Amino acid sequence: MGHEAPVSSPARLTVPPQLVLFFGVLATSMSSTLVRLAQTEAHSLAIAAWRLTLATVMLAPFALSTRRAELRSFNRRERRWLLASGALLAVHFATWILSLALTSVAASVVLVAMSPLFVGLIAHFLFHERLSRETILGLLLALSGSVIITAGDFSGGAHQLQGDALALTGALAVAGYFLIGRVLRARISLLGYVFPVYGTAAVVLLLWAWAAGVPLTGFSLLTWLWLALLALFPQIIGHSSLNWSLGHLSATYVSLAVLGEPIGSTILAWVVLDEAPAVTAVVGGVLILAGLVIAGRDQQSAGA
Repeated sequence: MGHEAPVSSPARLTVPPQLVLFFGVLATSMSSTLVRLAQTEAHSLAIAAWRLTLATVMLAPFALSTRRAELRSFNRRERRWLLASGALLAVHFATWILSLALTSVAASVVLVAMSPLFVGLIAHFLFHERLSRETILGLLLALSGSVIITAGDFSGGAHQLQGDALALTGALAVAGYFLIGRVLRARISLLGYVFPVYGTAAVVLLLWAWAAGVPLTGFSLLTWLWLALLALFPQIIGHSSLNWSLGHLSATYVSLAVLGEPIGSTILAWVVLDEAPAVTAVVGGVLILAGLVIAGRDQQSAGA
């Protein structure tokens, strides 16, 4: 989840960018399964907190050695927006990871994948950006898909519906994170942006977990391994690969490839967790992904 724009012009390539993009999508697809494995022992808030905390610690040597001057140069307005972006990212991970404890992986990942459409809606009302017919059609398809998924979860009880609502809340929160990033990334490097944002999100989540009385320690070595892998693969390798790919491939190509994340997450959950997706999750997921493709094509052609 959280894909920012590229920082600099492409350097001389030694690795095919399509291969980097493939591994980036594969790494982000691991997130849901790793969360589920960690949830056998750790609370969802603790998982979210450690995911961002460990990712921040892993990034710290690189950020402090290469971006120290940039980090010190932020003005008061930029710092406020960085804090807001981090807070929204914290809400995104808290609600989305909590949703995975209540509803299926397939339902959760396709519902949270609606965030680009929420970005379009928020931008329309706040910044008066035009909503084209393609964007409206994509939104209607995605909303239809979410209704189908939610209707299918009625039979699963109130907890599944609560999980669906949390996933949609996570999508809204990350949409706000994307909108802030769209503005800040025009003048801040990738590492200069994600390091303080991840750090802010980590602090918010640690305080949230502490206030809720959620234990942050006492886990087995296996659970710590899942947490470390969650920070390393989906958060750092996955997101970094996607961001790097944006500097070497078209935004349309990358955005369409990222739609493979819900598919990969569902397949991994089926293989590793033996969690077969419900028919309603598959049908609803197809509608949501189709809506994202239609809306994404229009947005990319408009920005070309």
